[in-house]
Amino acid sequence: MSTRTDIRSFRPVAPTIRRRIRVLLTRLINRWVATMIAHREREATRVALRHLNDRELKDIGIHRCQIADGLAEVAHGCARLQRSQRS
Repeated sequence: MSTRTDIRSFRPVAPTIRRRIRVLLTRLINRWVATMIAHREREATRVALRHLNDRELKDIGIHRCQIADGLAEVAHGCARLQRSQRS
């Protein structure tokens, strides 16, 4: 058995498998980017709310101690909504 026979018998990865891998990697990267964007938006909102005084916070109906919990609750709600839309 020569090396030439071994090379000829080698079959490259099927195009469908390569396409699936590319699609999965693309989805993974897109989800990671979306997660980072959402995280930055939450941080920007948190910073903006922290800069409001107590009276302004009271006008929109929240207290200073509710800022972090409220943002986390909204983030979980958005994630649930996105998952239900994908299905």
